[in-house]
Amino acid sequence: MPTVPMLDAQGKAQQQLDLSADVFAGPVRVPLLHQVVVKELAARHVGTHDTKGRSEVSGGGRKPWKQKGTGRARQGSIRATQWKGGGKPFGPTPRKYDKKMPTEMRRAALRDALAAKIASGEVSVVDQLGLTEAKTKALTSRLKGLGLPDGPMLLVVSERTESLDRAARNLPWLSVETPTHASVYQVLRNDRVLFEKAALLSLQEALA
Repeated sequence: MPTVPMLDAQGKAQQQLDLSADVFAGPVRVPLLHQVVVKELAARHVGTHDTKGRSEVSGGGRKPWKQKGTGRARQGSIRATQWKGGGKPFGPTPRKYDKKMPTEMRRAALRDALAAKIASGEVSVVDQLGLTEAKTKALTSRLKGLGLPDGPMLLVVSERTESLDRAARNLPWLSVETPTHASVYQVLRNDRVLFEKAALLSLQEALA
């Protein structure tokens, strides 16, 4: 049965929280994780890139010179792709990068990602974060007091508050999410994952 340490206010592991083996003790399928990460990153593409083809560039409606007798190559428009200022051939056009994937595959990938983090000892749990003021210094002191190593961290809380969001927005190494919005990419890219107890149990129930 997988277990994670529950930290007290001083960062000491006061006890171990037992987790479901059916959820967090399965094999880690790397190809599945790769597929889901590619999907999540592809969804971040805005897809508004656009270039003008020869039919969209202004001008070029008149044939630059007659077809024969000039000694030059025949041309139909000064906005053809070989001309300076002409249209761009095969350029990008607006499109969606979204990739479809079954919900169960995404859930399975999140289970595998968390299982890998738990097995490597990179997951910790606190009963509650206990942030009382919307100050970055207070949040930083609270996290350092838990004795967690420096590095990118994912904080999963049961509920995001305005105070927490204001305190965390100045910390580029900290990502704050709720159980319903934590993604596979976030779990894998961060060196440490810190859960509130209620958030971890809620996520375990959702992934069961």
